[in-house]
Amino acid sequence: MNKIKGWFSEEENRTGIFIVISGIALILSFLNVRSSSIPVDLAWIAIVLCGFPIIKEAFLGLVYELDIKADVLVAMALIASVFIGEIFAAGEVAFIMTIGALLEDRTVRKAREGIEKLIAITPRTARVIRDGIETVVPSEQVKAGDTLRVLAGETVAVDGIITSGQTSINQSVMTGESLPVDKGIGDDVSSGTINQFGTFEMKATRVGEDSSLQRMIRLVEQADANKAPIVTLTDRWATWIVVIALTSAIITWLVTGEIIRAVTILVVFCPCALVLATPTAIMAGIGNATRFGILIRTGDALERLSGIKRIAFDKTGTITHGKPEVVAVRSFSQNITEDELLKIAASSEQYSEHPLGRAVLNHAKNKTELPVPQNFVLLPGRGVSATVDNKHVIAGNRELFEEKAVSISSEILKSTQDYVNDGCTIIYIGVENEAAGFIALSDTLRADARNMVERIHSLGVNTLLLTGDNSHAANHMAKLTGIHDVKSQQLPEDKMNAIISCQKRNEYVCMVGDGVNDAPALKTAYVGVAMGGIGSDIAVEAADVALVSDDIQRIPYLLKLSKKTMKTIKLNVAFSMGLNFIAVILAITGILNPVVGALVHNAGSVAVILNSAVLLKLKDI
Repeated sequence: MNKIKGWFSEEENRTGIFIVISGIALILSFLNVRSSSIPVDLAWIAIVLCGFPIIKEAFLGLVYELDIKADVLVAMALIASVFIGEIFAAGEVAFIMTIGALLEDRTVRKAREGIEKLIAITPRTARVIRDGIETVVPSEQVKAGDTLRVLAGETVAVDGIITSGQTSINQSVMTGESLPVDKGIGDDVSSGTINQFGTFEMKATRVGEDSSLQRMIRLVEQADANKAPIVTLTDRWATWIVVIALTSAIITWLVTGEIIRAVTILVVFCPCALVLATPTAIMAGIGNATRFGILIRTGDALERLSGIKRIAFDKTGTITHGKPEVVAVRSFSQNITEDELLKIAASSEQYSEHPLGRAVLNHAKNKTELPVPQNFVLLPGRGVSATVDNKHVIAGNRELFEEKAVSISSEILKSTQDYVNDGCTIIYIGVENEAAGFIALSDTLRADARNMVERIHSLGVNTLLLTGDNSHAANHMAKLTGIHDVKSQQLPEDKMNAIISCQKRNEYVCMVGDGVNDAPALKTAYVGVAMGGIGSDIAVEAADVALVSDDIQRIPYLLKLSKKTMKTIKLNVAFSMGLNFIAVILAITGILNPVVGALVHNAGSVAVILNSAVLLKLKDI
């Protein structure tokens, strides 16, 4: 039942039931089934269940909004058919049009659960220290200037400045950075970020609606409201269809004096095939994409994708794996080999929960057995110290070595510079109060990222890298992938503004991201694509498309599928319009009556559906 609710809304489920009942009634009507208990034509069931809603919507739209859509012509055809006694024709038209409307509603329905999930991560409480007493209060009661205490594992409730303590902050929710950031006295912290180690105190600076997380929530809401809906081809041409149909029907009636010909014109001019042209093709395209691990969450995403001029990528978790890995181990001690240095460092990190420490540990586990460390001490925001094989070991950043009065040679510092320029994080290793070497860690590039970018460029689409990481890491990854345009140190609002800037130049952007911080950009972009496997639920909810398997090689195929879908839609439209005009000519000459006319133009609807179904067989190339 939950799966059904996820696919169709309650209103769509009700409409589906009406369609099933109406279809059965039309079959019985066509077979001329009658009984003493059912004295009327059963096609009336289809008129009541499917036709009345169409007539109601057409009337309300025409009277209150002066909106002339295809429903107006359908309503006139229904009423005219009933007026001259062609009940089956009226029911048949209502039935087909309702099917088209149901598919159309399904393909354009927007999913907006992302904002609720974003709100759900907002901290509910905060530890406020007043007059030396710690009190847990609702986060909305925190005032600017208050002193807050944040324990390990807790989420920062408001924006502020650290006044005491040292820690590492996971701020991926705001910046998308793959690694925790070490923080100390005087450093800024943002609401929604997570304190990973130790306890610190902070002074609140921006609270309530002014906090970083609340501002990001507003950005998502604003971006969602500003995204213009796609207008279907049927509605674009509806006014002309109505005018031409009415004019043809009235002239035919005046010239021939036969009202049945005029009604037949209205019936055959009903844009059933035209209504089905877009949603059937899009639904087939969505079905095809599902086979390749692509979940298209909003129906018009395929239509919008066909007009994309640039694809913007988040870095962490999108073109990279999103987890730190050891890329180099360098020893500068004559008595310690690189393998031994890795063993010593990994042993000292065995009790650490820091992502960098775990990455070193995982890298070494497959190579050697590790001795159990003694006297382990976690130094938040700095590193660790321990005794390994009776040797005192420290592993951490330069600040740790300064605190322990252990000097790092210029040779070591010079050797780390190339790795730093490539966006790596460095862990320095000290043994017995001497700097012995370092380990470089980096968020590694996906193996297929460069090939994916090359395929996108071959389709005439430009690329852009948007990341919260520093310029060294951003430029290094862009160079590896072949992405030419790079914007680094991007906050959520910066990413959104970069996309807005492109789209103001009529350069429609597809944003590909995976984190909470990408949600505003995903909403703002003409099309948003989220990494569905490792990505944040909030990012997925904010996006139009989700890559369930996190296979970025599917992105070029997605672009090809969108263009093929649009070609199919245009062919469907051309065929349906051509068939309608031929049927109108036959109706004017009296060759078609309302019932046969309805069958002919509904045969066109079947042809449109079959043509759209070809998309289901499209293969990835």
